[in-house]
Amino acid sequence: MSESETTEDTSTSTGSLLSHLFELRDRVVRMLIAVLVIFLSLFYWANEIYSYLAAPLTRHLPEGSTMIAIDVASPFLTPFKLVLMLSVFLAMPVILYQFWAFVAPGLYKNEKRIAGPLLVSSILLFYAGMAFAYYIVFPLVFGFFTSIGPEMVSISTDIGRYLDFVLALFFGFGLAFEVPIATIILVAIGFTTPDKLAEKRPYIIVGAFIFGMLLTPPDVISQVLLAIPVWVLFEAGVIASRIIFKDRLLEAEDNLDDDDDDDDDSVTEGSDDHPLSDEELNAERDSSEASDTTDTEPEKPDNIGKKDG
Repeated sequence: MSESETTEDTSTSTGSLLSHLFELRDRVVRMLIAVLVIFLSLFYWANEIYSYLAAPLTRHLPEGSTMIAIDVASPFLTPFKLVLMLSVFLAMPVILYQFWAFVAPGLYKNEKRIAGPLLVSSILLFYAGMAFAYYIVFPLVFGFFTSIGPEMVSISTDIGRYLDFVLALFFGFGLAFEVPIATIILVAIGFTTPDKLAEKRPYIIVGAFIFGMLLTPPDVISQVLLAIPVWVLFEAGVIASRIIFKDRLLEAEDNLDDDDDDDDDSVTEGSDDHPLSDEELNAERDSSEASDTTDTEPEKPDNIGKKDG
């Protein structure tokens, strides 16, 4: 290869890399613009949004109790942080679409056919996890916490710590609801099968509780309320993978059965063994006894009784 051809190939690869970097930059800018637009649209109602978020707690506070702000800037920074995180959550479809548009040209046709529905499903499941946390978990958790304290203790939760608490729950439940997507992806890439996943069910249940312990605040209620949906969603993922990849799984089973049949045929053809009849067994036994008798008899020398010449 000449020097000019080598230089041309190097410049082509460099240009391709730069074009990908420019495209990635443009898509990241679009993600930030989407987050900024949603943030500016919601910031005016930041206090109202925080009040709606705190409703599961304030609904269970004793009469006369309110939330407090320990830090000086908390009344401003906490609603600001809430609206910013909410903007990121609401812009997630745009963010994931930009990532999808960036990597889609490098995927095969069958991969695109699977990845599209999985992308949409992952967004919907993440939002479903957040909704489950807000409408199911929060009332139970806060109702329990506010009812078990001593009577002389006045409950006044800091607004910043409350926001950190609920954001951790939102993230944990949103991530936990992605279990069916993870299950389908593992089956799609051939890493495992639905039957093998079903066999690992006891380990999955234990892992769900460990997962809930790591992603939720240190209380048993939220851990259990996260572990049970993870288990149920795992079962849903196994069922969905059986349906989606039904043809491929049946084809794999047929190929496995054919291989087993071929192995059996080769063993049968290569072996001359067959069941012996009673007569054959008796004949073999008699020949074996005869050979044993012959081996045990002493050898008579030919020169016994002859005189030396």
